[in-house]
Amino acid sequence: MRTLAPTARTFELVAAIAERLALDFGETVAEMDAAAIEAVPALGADAALAAELTANHRGHLRRFLAFARQADSPLPIRVPPEALDGARTIARRGIDLDAIYEGYRRGQQVVLERWMTCAYEIVGPGPDLVGVTELSLSLAFRYVDQTLRAVLAEAQREREEIIGGELARRTETVRLILDGAPVDSAASGQRIGYALDRSHTAVVIWAESPGVPHGALESAALALARAAGTGKPLVLPAGTTTLWAWIGTNGEPLIEDLRSAMSRTHDNLRAAVGPTRFGTAGFRASHEAALTVHRLLLGNPDSGQFASYQELEVTVLAAQDPRRAAAFVATTLGPLADDDSTAARLRETLRVYLDEAENAPRAATRLYTHRNTVLKRIGRATELLGYEPGERRLAVELALELRRRLGPPAV
Repeated sequence: MRTLAPTARTFELVAAIAERLALDFGETVAEMDAAAIEAVPALGADAALAAELTANHRGHLRRFLAFARQADSPLPIRVPPEALDGARTIARRGIDLDAIYEGYRRGQQVVLERWMTCAYEIVGPGPDLVGVTELSLSLAFRYVDQTLRAVLAEAQREREEIIGGELARRTETVRLILDGAPVDSAASGQRIGYALDRSHTAVVIWAESPGVPHGALESAALALARAAGTGKPLVLPAGTTTLWAWIGTNGEPLIEDLRSAMSRTHDNLRAAVGPTRFGTAGFRASHEAALTVHRLLLGNPDSGQFASYQELEVTVLAAQDPRRAAAFVATTLGPLADDDSTAARLRETLRVYLDEAENAPRAATRLYTHRNTVLKRIGRATELLGYEPGERRLAVELALELRRRLGPPAV
């Protein structure tokens, strides 16, 4: 069957489809994420990988839609920087490079299905749809084939660079420990330059956005280790903006000392700290807890620069199912859960008030306001709840903490 040359009308319709699909940008990216993770679960193994996958898909979809809007021009295909970052991370994590190919093809399938749905809405059956379909498929496969070659080449280059190096040896050994493989503690510790027969406090340090100075993540890990009264921590890059670290100690460091040290690091950095645990099993358990806190806080900068599993254990347990947690917050707090500054101020006042055993003067001191202002806000918060906070004190306190840590519900 002979392919028809695209007409000016075809290019115009393809641009209109791109505009229509852009209206569902967030939903499309979420579906691409889900499809890629279903095919390759390793791509969503933790919050750092999942965040990079989302950034990768957002970058590609944004670039492809721009490409489609001007498909009548010989535009060069430039690979989004997020895609190259993701390729490097996959190589550093030791994930098979086939995962890149499979993930891209699944994402392409999602976009094409949504694209054709938009095409049927805009074009309808007939000769125009045939021309639009041919041009759309050509654009999609050209884009993916060219970008995929560049991304795979970058991943291979990164892999070749680290093979046989210190980072590769450290990554391999740490992965074995985290996977629960039977390892010799002394030999493994010597291999990674970090003693395992002691207590460990795991930390995940990350930046919510790019642009952090080179070495800032490692500097923050060192600052936390010094605050814990110990030497150099074990660090492992977990992504372009995420670092895993372990602090070896003879006891449990003071949370406030760690919080204070973190406050003196780069403003864009955040840290999630696991509990202090002993030995190889403790190395793994503390890391898993830190990852859980990281997953809870990622994407919500308002929840603070520093958080520990020790402080958030109950909240973490309650947030295991994010959808049910969001539903619990909505039904418990009602309009008090709204995403606006007034509701936020009322929630914080009520949270501190309950934390201070309903003592208005003490709450006022913590909030840097007057006692009467606190009481006025509590009255308004009670109106929005529809009941006295003390009637469901435990549920209200938990809902306030979940709302604070999870942020507004996704829309």
